[in-house]
Amino acid sequence: MATEYGQGYGHGLGYPERGLPEHGGERRHRLPAGLRAPFEARSWREFGYVLLSLPISILLFVYAITMVSLGAGLLVTFLGIPVLAAGLAGCRGFGALERARARALLDLEVADPEPLRMRRRGFMAWMGAVLKSGTSWRSALYAVLHFPWAVFSFVVALNVWAYGWALLTYPLWFWVFPVWAGQDGLQLYGDETHHIYLDNPFEITVTALVGLLFTLATPWIVRALTMVDRLLVHGLLGPSRLATRVVELESDRGVVVDTAAADLRRIERDLHDGAQARLVALAMDLGLAKEKLTEDPQAAARMVDEAHGEVKTALQELRDLARGIHPAVLTDRGLDAALSAVASRCTVPVEVQVDLDERPVPAIEGIAYFTVSELLQNISKHSRATWAAVDVWRVENRLMLQVVDNGIGGAGTSGGSGLAGLAERLDAVDGILVVDSPVGGPTRVTAELPWRTV
Repeated sequence: MATEYGQGYGHGLGYPERGLPEHGGERRHRLPAGLRAPFEARSWREFGYVLLSLPISILLFVYAITMVSLGAGLLVTFLGIPVLAAGLAGCRGFGALERARARALLDLEVADPEPLRMRRRGFMAWMGAVLKSGTSWRSALYAVLHFPWAVFSFVVALNVWAYGWALLTYPLWFWVFPVWAGQDGLQLYGDETHHIYLDNPFEITVTALVGLLFTLATPWIVRALTMVDRLLVHGLLGPSRLATRVVELESDRGVVVDTAAADLRRIERDLHDGAQARLVALAMDLGLAKEKLTEDPQAAARMVDEAHGEVKTALQELRDLARGIHPAVLTDRGLDAALSAVASRCTVPVEVQVDLDERPVPAIEGIAYFTVSELLQNISKHSRATWAAVDVWRVENRLMLQVVDNGIGGAGTSGGSGLAGLAERLDAVDGILVVDSPVGGPTRVTAELPWRTV
């Protein structure tokens, strides 16, 4: 494997690469989050998003309803389909603007949906692609559904924000604008001005405290409202789950094909450089022994004896190669016996514990076997460990593997490493590989595979 424990030392999965601060942990604020929220830029961006949603949603709603209704009404003529296609295309454009607005104000990263797929060029092909695209109809549905929610969130957010700040500043405008508070304010007696002092301080204090509570709660109320906007944007304006899954499967198929091709090349190379070369040399030795059989029987006997040793070596190489393709013990006795056999060939003592009530399908079983085998090879070559352990168990519909050692650590899945290749192989079957290997050890590699039975 390309990236082993030694290569990953110091820059594998160390804490600085995980994004954790190197000194002092997370940044600490003097004020708690509840007191900071009304003054944070995020709160004002979210509040601005809610305020902008009302006029934008009105425009989207009117456009979508008008164009779709007009197009549907004109379907009896040849104009209906172009109008409907144009309306849906406009909804797709508005959807792109909404994704940009959510990205700028809500920090919501939503991938662009799949583009139009046209088998040929031309206006007719474009209309057909727009009408068949699920993204177009989801964008129109967003324009319709977002309008009532935008009205509700606008009213709630604006009222809570206005009442909060109005009540919080009640003592100030009570004094500045006393008539609004039901007071007489300033009274003039000739050339003298007499101030009317507040005669109900309890009312003023309670009102200000209620306003403070409203003001502190407003950012969280607005944030809760924008969660629905996030769901609408992500669910209706992003790529569909089916399209995303298709892309994942296409990528996984490429990984599987590349892996299979690499395995075939490895097998061909091992056969050519190993067993095939030995068999060729064996044939030559036996030919020479045959020629010397009558002239020098003792030399011929020595050559036959050497050829016998070459046969044993070639057979051992063929067994190792067959074990690398798919070991017979795995087929006959399952993961427990196969992993125990792999552990016995490791250079460090390995404890193996397999807790499975039944066997998964051969494909998953084979991937689990080779995953543990490669991890144990890493331990033998690069970990400098004195102890290792392998645990295999099942959690609902997932097969769990965990390999632990007390070596020097520093293993990682970065940049073209062997562990990265192993992670890609697992990902091709919806599996996951997690590496926890701080510098100095220990190393803990956990793999998840889907549980499938025959």
